[in-house]
Amino acid sequence: MNKLVVEVLDASDLMPKDGEGSASPFVEVDFDEQQQRTQTKHKDLNPYWNEKFVFNINNPRDLPHQTIEVVVYNYNDQKPGNHKNFLGRVRISGDSVPFSESQATIERYPLDKRGLFSNIKGDIALRIYAVHDPSAYTAPSPPPQLQPQASEEFEPHPYPYEEETPLQEINTNIVDEESMVGDIERKNKKHKNKKKEKEVRTFHSIGTEKAAPAPAARPPQAAPTVEMRADFAKAGPPNVMLMQIPKQNPEYGLVETSPPLAARLRYRGGNKMSTTYDMVEQMHYLYVNVVKARDLPVMDISGSLDPYVEVKLGNYKGVTKHLDKNQNPVWKQIFAFSKERLQSNLLEVTVKDKDIGKDDFVGRIMFDLTEVPLRVPPDSPLAPQWYRLEDKKGQKIHHGEIMLAVWMGTQADESFPEAWHSDAHNVSHSNLANTRSKVYFTPKLYYLRVQVIEAQDLVPSNKGRAPDACVRVTLGNQMRYTRTSQMKVINPVWNDELMFVAAEPFEDFIVVTVEDRVGPGPNNVEILGREIISVRSVPPRHESKPPDSRWYNLHRPSAVGEEETEKKKEKFSSKIHLRICLEAGYHVLDESTHFSSDLQPSSKHLRKKNIGILELGILSARNLLPMKGKEGRTTDAYCVAKYGNKWVRTRTLLDTLSPRWNEQYTWEVHDPCTVITIGVFDNHHINGNGDHKDQRIGKVRIRLSTLETDRVYTHYYPLLVLQPNGLKKNGELHLAVKFTCTAWVNMVAQYGRPLLPKMHYAQPIPVRHIDWLRHQAMQIVAARLSRAEPPLRQEAVEYMLDVDYHMWSLRRSKANFHRIMSLLSGVTAVCKWFDNICTWRNPVTTCLVHVLFLILVCYPELILPTIFLYLFVIGIWNYRFRPRHPPHMDARLSQAETAHPDELDEEFDTFPTTRPADIVRMRYDRMRSVAGRVQTVVGDLATQGERAQAILGWRDSRATSIFIIFSLIWAVFIYITPFQVVAILVGLYMLRHPRFRSKMPSVPVNFFKRLPSKSDMLL
Repeated sequence: MNKLVVEVLDASDLMPKDGEGSASPFVEVDFDEQQQRTQTKHKDLNPYWNEKFVFNINNPRDLPHQTIEVVVYNYNDQKPGNHKNFLGRVRISGDSVPFSESQATIERYPLDKRGLFSNIKGDIALRIYAVHDPSAYTAPSPPPQLQPQASEEFEPHPYPYEEETPLQEINTNIVDEESMVGDIERKNKKHKNKKKEKEVRTFHSIGTEKAAPAPAARPPQAAPTVEMRADFAKAGPPNVMLMQIPKQNPEYGLVETSPPLAARLRYRGGNKMSTTYDMVEQMHYLYVNVVKARDLPVMDISGSLDPYVEVKLGNYKGVTKHLDKNQNPVWKQIFAFSKERLQSNLLEVTVKDKDIGKDDFVGRIMFDLTEVPLRVPPDSPLAPQWYRLEDKKGQKIHHGEIMLAVWMGTQADESFPEAWHSDAHNVSHSNLANTRSKVYFTPKLYYLRVQVIEAQDLVPSNKGRAPDACVRVTLGNQMRYTRTSQMKVINPVWNDELMFVAAEPFEDFIVVTVEDRVGPGPNNVEILGREIISVRSVPPRHESKPPDSRWYNLHRPSAVGEEETEKKKEKFSSKIHLRICLEAGYHVLDESTHFSSDLQPSSKHLRKKNIGILELGILSARNLLPMKGKEGRTTDAYCVAKYGNKWVRTRTLLDTLSPRWNEQYTWEVHDPCTVITIGVFDNHHINGNGDHKDQRIGKVRIRLSTLETDRVYTHYYPLLVLQPNGLKKNGELHLAVKFTCTAWVNMVAQYGRPLLPKMHYAQPIPVRHIDWLRHQAMQIVAARLSRAEPPLRQEAVEYMLDVDYHMWSLRRSKANFHRIMSLLSGVTAVCKWFDNICTWRNPVTTCLVHVLFLILVCYPELILPTIFLYLFVIGIWNYRFRPRHPPHMDARLSQAETAHPDELDEEFDTFPTTRPADIVRMRYDRMRSVAGRVQTVVGDLATQGERAQAILGWRDSRATSIFIIFSLIWAVFIYITPFQVVAILVGLYMLRHPRFRSKMPSVPVNFFKRLPSKSDMLL
């Protein structure tokens, strides 16, 4: 006999319902018409029960379709008749119950409302799992509380779906018919004597991660460590109207948070000055602006002074650059000290003289932090003041003043990005720029279209042979060739079109070279002529017709660099006919269209107005893994966010596994169907390591169309990285995201417009060019950003743009196959439901379908309204199960958790491969095996299509004769018979009772399978 164990641990923050500001809660657990309850905890809004209940599972196959209902009540003995008030409930799907006590974890579930106007709050901690009892006895319901040793009698039960076929595992909607009928009968029996109430049901799934056992007694202050759950799943019999929600691994799921953000609190009782940074938590810093000094005394015997300033606060110290032989130095350097790490109330600013041995003391000035003013933008910057230097005894010296500004501010201060932060005091001046936050803008990209039409009067070196000519066009690092002319003549015609990617400010040149292939091999070519064209001279094309073509003179290679006077002497030259234009009406794809962040055309005149604003708060990260363990350090983390042509980079927080950035950025949104990408990297260039690459920690993508407007989403996103040794979680990233719509009409209208600009559909780019152009655009963006200061390095840009997304991956192919199967599972469920109707598995439902069918046949004008009304009802029904959180990287959907190590090694292999021959041979054989299965499926599909063509193709003359005679009889019959009568007869025949059905295939199926195909004609 299988058992279901439900451990009720505790609840917190319950709603007071006794009229005295408290409650006396108890819990009722209901499963499969078995009900048990806990003890009542009097006057306790945070009760602790720690009670265990055991229920009988009559049929293990029914468990995934059953529901565990946990209801919290308040015991009210003063209320006559009804002695309990509703405090909240939780419905848990039996599909997510682990079949082992070792896999069960303590989960906290938020209490749900019973109705729309219920006032409920709080959560409850539960631990649920199923076990197998070897004694197999049937006993009455167990007592409300069991001893902790009782769980040792149970043994893990194997998962009940191990013997099912893979197709059945994928198709989670198909349920055993008998179990469905049984569930319906039990529900009807249960609700006969009880009025069914209207309610909103929320189903939860249980994690299977291993956790520590619950304590035997309640600790005095702390509750047991549990994990907050916010994911949802459905339970009960499958329904085609319900959305498909895959199960999530708790370790890779989102964790919702509630940080004190001004945008979420809407400034109620908060700081009214924090409006500029309302998506992050305020962080206070002590800013010290060291501007300059004057009249500094000479310290060396030689009469010179090499001054620098040392800013010291407790154990933190910042140093400016030293300036050689300068008594009036100018530094203009800002230091920032985090208020959380202040270790002293005195700020010491000391001027010193750089010397070979010990540096000489020049003077200093002391500040009491309690007297430092507070400055919050949009206040104007604090004006620096002159301070006379003091000696070590605190007395003013005769010569020497320093100009300083000291104030207390937040990260919203304009000095924050350029400041030298206290955690970077060990970083040199040359490497300090690599730790600062910056905003980058990628160059505007255009497609360059070059149409090579023809050439005239080509002159080969060998006059006795006709040239075998082709054209090579080069733009920067991009090189394309036309095909060789079909006829070997001196006036060849190509009429080929080549595409390139050009970037503003158009510094490159187009080099058009006509080559003659004089022999086999790529190097046996002779240059017949060349022309160099500036990109700036190329006319742009918006949405109008292409510009007129032009003839260009071809210069011999020896004449390209000659003087202008020499060129004038030339009386004859070859010519080439070209049409060149800059395509400003296209959007240059520099990332995959599946998660593109910008779909605007290149031309500024063709762009639409923005429809909203996206605000992103990069708050913090936690549980990061040490990336520099071998160097004796932890992690130097920074974030990169990309949306449209705007890239942002946070400052690098050094040597910490829990960085807190609290930086906020804003983008204009032109299309809601776009994606923002946020990546986290480990900085390897803080010590001048030019050869090292920044290591990737993880990446998050958020699609804007899945966000509700004006809602602040704050979650911890898992940072998942797929490596050759498997999936790895490198920590969690804390983000705050808000999408604000400023033009509702334009946003709604955007859903009816094409995804890409008009030119992509009026004159589509050939498929053979798209991937190559995307790669070139990525390379241009990476090269430009790597030249910035601080540079956004190529490895970070390629990771953000998913350069290798289109490379072959067996793991990704499996993921796409499972996506297709999950879609087909819905179709299969509909077919299964229709088959159940036709076979009268549920007579009541079949009779209702008969009535609906007769109504639609008699009143055909109701067919379309019925279909659209049904779609409306499905949408309203699914609204209750809508996702509550933004999407994130799904490890199970990506097949990353179950990927074989060899598959990952193949995925991370270079192109072309660098693996040994035996491994490549094994992978090739595996590819042949997979391709063989695909080949078989494609052949079966082709066979069915060829049979359909053979119906009227007279390949089988007898079958075609039978079909056309049958068609003539049906045409006459349908002509003389009303359509409604024909429809009713066909419908009743399809829905006939099983007593009138045969287990053999029907006549039309037999006839179709006997039709010939072309499979027997294959070699």
